Amino acid sequence: MEVMKRIVRVIRANVNSWIKNKEDPEKILENTFMEMQENLVLLRQGVAGAIATQKRTERQAVAAESNAQEWYNRAELALEQGKESLAREALTKRQFYQQTATALLNQVQDHKKIVAQWKDDMRALELKIAQMRTKKDMYIARARSAEANYRLKEMLSEFSPTSTVNALASMEEKVLQLEAQSQAIGKLGGDNLEIGFAALKSNDEIDVELAMMKNNMLNKLKS
Repeated sequence: MEVMKRIVRVIRANVNSWIKNKEDPEKILENTFMEMQENLVLLRQGVAGAIATQKRTERQAVAAESNAQEWYNRAELALEQGKESLAREALTKRQFYQQTATALLNQVQDHKKIVAQWKDDMRALELKIAQMRTKKDMYIARARSAEANYRLKEMLSEFSPTSTVNALASMEEKVLQLEAQSQAIGKLGGDNLEIGFAALKSNDEIDVELAMMKNNMLNKLKS
């Protein structure tokens, strides 16, 4: 239970830090996930150590019971040979090993409870990590989407409708000016061409008229 309480405290501390310092939510989620995995490793090591201690205590209890039985057998042998004092000492030894075996067996029971509780905590933490892994990816995707949406809104807020209309009106005015200039240039080019052809036509008429005048003058001289 203490381990699970510690996990909850870690998560709360990270969330509070996120709110207080406005840290990157993706970083917070990744750090929290890593800390949970580290705690799972520590919990597994604790369970493995508790199981090893339990097994060692069980072996010690079995050895103490075996020694108690051995001293009981010696007490019987001493009593059979009429050595009551020696038998008493053997029974005293037996009593010591019996008490030791009882104490060790009690420790074994305590270790079993601890191991069972830690295993429950470990399974609960493994489930939390599996859920966290799924939610982490989902929340990171949502956080990235929210950040992108925020940036877009921030960018759009810099452009007011009035400034956009004004910009379009200015662009339209420039286009109209360019079109007017193009038409003016076209007209000028056309007028020059017309003037050129008109000049040619005028020159032809003058040449014809001049030729006629010369012809009349020759006719007068001949007459």
